[in-house]
Amino acid sequence: MYALSSGRLRAKPGEPSARFHIMEIFLPILLLIVGFAFLVYGADFFVDGCCAVARTLHIPPLIIGLTIVALGTSAPEAAVSITAALTGSDGLSAGNCVGSNIFNLLVVVGLCALFNPVPVGSKVLKRDFPFSLIVEGLVLLLLSDFLFGKTTNMLGHVAGFSLFGLYIVYLIVLIIDARRFKTVEPAEDEAKDMPLWKSFLIIVVGAAAVVFGGDLVVDEAVVIAKFFGMSDTLIGLSIVAIGTSLPELATSIVAAKKGELELALGNCIGSNIANFLFVLGLSSGISTVIVGPNVIVDTIILIAASLLVYIVCIAKKKLGRPEGIAMLLIYAAYTAFIFSRELIH
Repeated sequence: MYALSSGRLRAKPGEPSARFHIMEIFLPILLLIVGFAFLVYGADFFVDGCCAVARTLHIPPLIIGLTIVALGTSAPEAAVSITAALTGSDGLSAGNCVGSNIFNLLVVVGLCALFNPVPVGSKVLKRDFPFSLIVEGLVLLLLSDFLFGKTTNMLGHVAGFSLFGLYIVYLIVLIIDARRFKTVEPAEDEAKDMPLWKSFLIIVVGAAAVVFGGDLVVDEAVVIAKFFGMSDTLIGLSIVAIGTSLPELATSIVAAKKGELELALGNCIGSNIANFLFVLGLSSGISTVIVGPNVIVDTIILIAASLLVYIVCIAKKKLGRPEGIAMLLIYAAYTAFIFSRELIH
């Protein structure tokens, strides 16, 4: 759709009127609005279905956010990264995961904190957030060329499948934990009105709408950006990295507005773990991923940002509006950095 759409926006030589251009950009703008509608309503369905499953099975919303919601919203990253790995676009495969994780941590969680203070429970502080930091450090070590005397920054087949295997172990631990601590009581009226099969159907429909909406938004935003003369590199840095995180953004904000704050936070942390272990692990397991030094730098930035947010969570046990604003400002500074870095090179 990218090349085709870009092609259809190219005016024919000697065409004097701007009306052709205006009419050509109208459809992408309309489709962009449709894409956002799919995102919003799909996220609403998705969150409702996941919460219904949590109530019916007495599973804590945090566990649902870390597993079902995280895997569902990581689908765009998986599609982009695995396809990129198979086609030899190694930098895109790894860069997409790192960039999406930075966006999830700083923007998605930051925006959720603007709507409602996000409480950080003991499970997140003792298990999930530290594990996410360990995974980030492990990926940095595996990518860095100084490990094992490598001469190239890369993730090979063994390292990739090892990361994927670690994700399976993590999911098993979460499932065992959920079975041991069934602390959520079902709301009688909602549990009776929402059979389990219907809850799963709503989850599937909602997830499909979110993924479709995110893909549509990215495609049409690329077309609009090309129309206004943005370069391919700039489009990749801004639209593709953010676009693959739109499902996490939509789902977490809807969850936060509904008061399902544990699900919103679990979605972001779970998605970041899934992006590195499931998406990047499977991508490099299928095809060796070789990355440039910029991906290493961005991974270090991700670890530094994660440590900063983790320290705040330990100190305050929640993320409020001031923290949310600070996280958004940090992401704005990071965006300015990667844009300036691209311009310099």
